[in-house]
Amino acid sequence: MIIMKKSLLLLFFLLLVLPHNAQEWRIEPPSWWTGMKDPSLQIMLYGKNIGKCEIKADIPGLQLKSIVSVPNPDYQFLNLEITSEARPGDFQILVQSKGKTIHSFPFALNERKSGSAARKGFDASDMIYLIMPDRFANGDPNNDSMPGMTEKADRNAPYGRHGGDLQGIIQHLDYIAGLGATALWLNPVLENNQEHSSYHGYSITDFYRIDPRLGTNELFREMVEASHKNGLKVIMDMVMNHCGSKHWWMNNLPSPDWINQFPAFTRSNYRLSTIADPHASEYDRNLALRGWFDLTMPDLNLQNPLLLKYLIQNSIWWIEYSGIDGIRMDTYPYPDPEGMKKWASAVMREYPNFNIVGEVWFTDNAKLSYWQKKAPNLNGFNSCLPSLMDFPLTFAIHKAFNEPPGWETGLQRLYDILADDFLFPEPDNMVVFAENHDAGRVFEYLGKDVRKFRLVMAFLATVRGIPQLYYGSEILMAGDGTRGHANIRQDFPGGWPGDSVNAFTGKGITRQQKETTAFISRLFNYRKINPVLHYGKLVHFVPENNVYVYFRILNNRAVMVLLNASEEERELPMEKYNEVLNLFSSGKDVMTGKDIPDLTRLKVGAMDAKIIELN
Repeated sequence: MIIMKKSLLLLFFLLLVLPHNAQEWRIEPPSWWTGMKDPSLQIMLYGKNIGKCEIKADIPGLQLKSIVSVPNPDYQFLNLEITSEARPGDFQILVQSKGKTIHSFPFALNERKSGSAARKGFDASDMIYLIMPDRFANGDPNNDSMPGMTEKADRNAPYGRHGGDLQGIIQHLDYIAGLGATALWLNPVLENNQEHSSYHGYSITDFYRIDPRLGTNELFREMVEASHKNGLKVIMDMVMNHCGSKHWWMNNLPSPDWINQFPAFTRSNYRLSTIADPHASEYDRNLALRGWFDLTMPDLNLQNPLLLKYLIQNSIWWIEYSGIDGIRMDTYPYPDPEGMKKWASAVMREYPNFNIVGEVWFTDNAKLSYWQKKAPNLNGFNSCLPSLMDFPLTFAIHKAFNEPPGWETGLQRLYDILADDFLFPEPDNMVVFAENHDAGRVFEYLGKDVRKFRLVMAFLATVRGIPQLYYGSEILMAGDGTRGHANIRQDFPGGWPGDSVNAFTGKGITRQQKETTAFISRLFNYRKINPVLHYGKLVHFVPENNVYVYFRILNNRAVMVLLNASEEERELPMEKYNEVLNLFSSGKDVMTGKDIPDLTRLKVGAMDAKIIELN
């Protein structure tokens, strides 16, 4: 039995005249589990003057450790411990005033699924397919515009809601798996009830609710289950730096320090280098960490222990509730670094084989490496973050295939970026990509040259790390990000009833698009079954004449990769590679299936790639 008593100052008049069903009540989290490694649980209760009420609950095995009061009396925070005697069940937490129950919160204590803690996250054996749900496929037109949701569907509005949803993803899981993908990364799917331009999902207004225009909590769980049946892990995009300006708590914050506030609107300077910079001024560092990401994105204060605990639990709740296999954390360096360290540590402690990739947007490796766990930082900071988005490699890709060779140009850029891998404790756990929802489409960067595009895909499929494709890459979707994000977040053709072009079925797409889809499918399905490309050691050779040659080696197996970004066919000086080739006598061209009986002479065509499985 838990009995919590507070001084009862609630006006009797208020209890009489205020209809209980008109009042907003919230309990977060709405449920939890037995058998968690961390037995502590913080419950946030919200309701008018609830802080002045008495709380009663009969939940066997739960011990009240403390009640935390906050300046706003509409909140109560209960710190509990789930003991070994706790048993699953459905319970009620009662809010009482003057001996009368004025509200009853349902709370479920669930039994943890067998093997939940041991779930395996995404790793170098995976290929990630990134989807912006609103722009991929509309599987349920009935939820395009929903009651209570401010913004309605308008497919003609570049920055509006277009109607893509979870059901649309479910209907096309076989297509995604057919491309060789083994994991899905969805841009945020939680409620974004903003007035406009929140289709992307990064302005969260309810951390415990799937946006109803995408589906329901239950449907998200079904999507995860269906993905698993199709051999696809699911990576959930989360945000801890900010929320949406229309989040339900924004007009009634628990405490003034729940968000970072300034006398007037203050935007972040986005100077992330200041965080690790030993010479940075506190002024600049503070502005980077505490400034708002955007006018409609209030900056959450992770130095508030109640909020930090709230967000840690929220992440764990979604993992446990839905069965996801990984997290992509948005704007990772922008919140309080110590808070993010505690978050990552808590998640990984509960799920030791899980994986988290952070969006850490730097163009150089020295600054990026600071943020991977166990980096030998001089200030002793350990982020506890397992994986990073490899932005320096991305920006090198955008240049490397478009410029002539030189001491630091052409494919030498790729070599030089990978030569910095000594900076990273786990370079194989980096996510490598050529494009995403924030950067321009790589086909656009490459001048819509299909030959260059294939070179990039061959590189992503064979280099160290975890490759990620952005939806539509397989059909050569283009778009200039400098002209606005709408240009790189276009609707996938065939995702809406009545589309004249359907890339899922091949209806109306060009021969070039069909060939590219087939190329990507063959390439990544080969990668899917070859552990050499997952875990093999990378041995690369300094490019010559804009030809880059490298090997992936695992035990007595190897794959040789030849990238020719020149406009001439090249015959290679094979003796250069004897330190690896001496171990093998023949090979097979992965993409054509042709045997290569003689490794002493190899040619690679102009603007072409060869991937050779060595025997």
